[in-house]
Amino acid sequence: MNINQFAVYQVKMGAEFRTLRFRPYSELEKNNLRVDVGNYEQVYISQMSPDDSAQTIRKRLEEKIPKSFRGHSISVSDVIVMNKAGSVSAYYVDKDKLITLAGFLRMNSSGALVSMDTKGFKIDGKPGTWLACDDNIVDGKQFFLMQNEQMKNSAACVIVNDAGKVIVNEAEKFNESAIQKIREFLRPTLTQPTHPLKENWQRYYENGEYVRTVEGSEEQNYSFVDGNKNNPKKPKPKSEKRPSVLKKLHDKQAEIARRSGKAVPQVMMEQEAERKRK
Repeated sequence: MNINQFAVYQVKMGAEFRTLRFRPYSELEKNNLRVDVGNYEQVYISQMSPDDSAQTIRKRLEEKIPKSFRGHSISVSDVIVMNKAGSVSAYYVDKDKLITLAGFLRMNSSGALVSMDTKGFKIDGKPGTWLACDDNIVDGKQFFLMQNEQMKNSAACVIVNDAGKVIVNEAEKFNESAIQKIREFLRPTLTQPTHPLKENWQRYYENGEYVRTVEGSEEQNYSFVDGNKNNPKKPKPKSEKRPSVLKKLHDKQAEIARRSGKAVPQVMMEQEAERKRK
């Protein structure tokens, strides 16, 4: 079962971010300023109900700030990121509306809810809450080592991607074994495409003239490429049904009787007497 969560991002403190903080979205557009996650830090993360929307979350936070909320009260220029059953969306908090953001998350992110500022993160199927204690870039992707906030060192850490998906179930750090498992996740074993078995003659045609010549040299009936290598000789077709010997004899006796002017029984008697004399 997927855990539905949301996070609140606020513009980082510092003079260099002054032009972004508390600015309405129309002003950013006018000055060609982009809403980029690199200028923000995560100040709060929590679970939400499946019925929650960005608007209900905003209203709830405006009415009461949770104790674990590390920033100022929800304000213009804040960004609410929602992960609802694996579908991630981001909204810019404007004065009287929420504006859907495209491209707020990193280009290499499939739903960045995890950063090095993450605390109180819920991992599906694991007890308690988790915080990010280390990160590593593997093949251009960012991964985080998460520590259980309640059990601390008595429980194994896990490694997740920036969408919160568990990549390594048990890890102490980003050692060689952990990085190997991450690479296996990034590059799963490709299954070889399966092709139907081909008949000999199909393979010979594909392999070119030389192999077809080889088949021709091994044929016994000189039929060459006909679908079978080294064909046996074809059996001779069966002849039509032989005429009866007795019928042939009767026909011959009838012909003799016709030529001699004798009756067929007489001819038969003469032939029988001749046979006995021999």
